[in-house]
Amino acid sequence: MSKGTDLGLLVLRLGFGAAAAAHGAQKLFGWFGGYGIEGTGGFFESIGFTPGKRNATLAGLAEGAGGAAVALGLATGPAGAALAGNMVVASSVHGFEKFFAQDGGPEMPLAYAAVGSALTLAGGGRYSLDHLTGHVLDKPWMRTVAYVGAAGAAAAIIVARRQELASRPPAEVPAGDTDPEA
Repeated sequence: MSKGTDLGLLVLRLGFGAAAAAHGAQKLFGWFGGYGIEGTGGFFESIGFTPGKRNATLAGLAEGAGGAAVALGLATGPAGAALAGNMVVASSVHGFEKFFAQDGGPEMPLAYAAVGSALTLAGGGRYSLDHLTGHVLDKPWMRTVAYVGAAGAAAAIIVARRQELASRPPAEVPAGDTDPEA
């Protein structure tokens, strides 16, 4: 790789990793205006991720620890895979009728998933702890296993959420609320 490519990976890792770690800290600790495990767990429960606190903890760890690892360039491939899988799950919450985040679409989680995937494939580059340690935690086979595992976990979580939502009774319409078009 060229020095420019390695510098580009460093900038990408630092920016993306810091943002992901901060997002995880919102879930885990309530930092940066987040709701912590209790609040995030309650929200997760309400949208079908049950049990909510467990799912909030796992998502927070994927983002917090994964983001910190990516920023440092330590186990970059596996950490990028964990973030990509987590963001695929996050994107499944948004409808695909609209794409952009401002319209409630999955734009941002899909962009984060793409960056996590790119880092899984590319690794941390020369200016990383992976390079310094001889890629002890970022071997090509580890990237593959992590990516397949993250994809499988994401699929299982999405299916479990859909089953949970399907098992819930339909929302009741309050008395007096009728469709004026009916």
